[in-house]
Amino acid sequence: MKLVIVTGMSGAGKTVALKMLEDLGYYCVDNLPIPLIEKFTELTIGSPGQSSQVALGIDVRSGQELSLLTKILEGWKNDGISFEILFLDASDKVLVKRYKETRRSHPLAGMGRIDSGIAKEREKLGFLKNQADVILDTSKMLTKELRQELERIFLEDKNYSNLFVTVLSFGFKYGIPADADLVFDVRFLPNPFYVEGLRFKTGEDAEIQEYVMQGGIGSAFLEKLYDLLDFLIPNYVLEGKNQLVIGIGCTGGKHRSVTIARALYEHLAQKKELGIKLEHRDIENDKK
Repeated sequence: MKLVIVTGMSGAGKTVALKMLEDLGYYCVDNLPIPLIEKFTELTIGSPGQSSQVALGIDVRSGQELSLLTKILEGWKNDGISFEILFLDASDKVLVKRYKETRRSHPLAGMGRIDSGIAKEREKLGFLKNQADVILDTSKMLTKELRQELERIFLEDKNYSNLFVTVLSFGFKYGIPADADLVFDVRFLPNPFYVEGLRFKTGEDAEIQEYVMQGGIGSAFLEKLYDLLDFLIPNYVLEGKNQLVIGIGCTGGKHRSVTIARALYEHLAQKKELGIKLEHRDIENDKK
């Protein structure tokens, strides 16, 4: 039997994740009282007619009983019961924004501020996050991207490093992305903007890619960039980082940055243990 505990911060997407796992064939139970979890697991394991894939949703709604979970998890390990912990997380800023949009109160905030409730929740769930096999930061994830990651981890059974990488092209004239962890300036590459017939195309077009990569400078840069990131990413994983935004910038964010960002994305996408997506922030700007 495959047993997954789905937990995490309120507002980070736990309920959505449970619905998605249900679509993937998991028998899902949300907010089961902690004292009943052991009995539920015994019945599930001992019943041949039950689903071979079970997901249990657990969060701070369990109140004081949450502390009992530590003993249960230790008992499962001693009894050889295999389980995984999926922890859904998001930045405090995003969580506050989501609560304000839904006009719901945080379960631990009471009559106080949302951020105080979030702080209490992080403290109470800390032991689960520390033991988590998979941590997904949904701060910048669309619903479809969350589904893709869950399918990759729990349906395709891929190894997962808990690191989600965003490769982001942008234009310096519109500002450096505030959330970028690494920024690379590719304004040294040939610029199609000044070539008649190429100006209004983008790095998604083959003609632009060929122009930008002419002369071998782009290929040489990419080799060095691949080498750097192949070194950095495993070390970020060891450090516990779960979100990495790599910004690739040119002047307008339409030609050179898009070309290099796409090539980098294709390189990193070969690493099956990573969650990864590609974004072009400014590709539509000044389009005429």
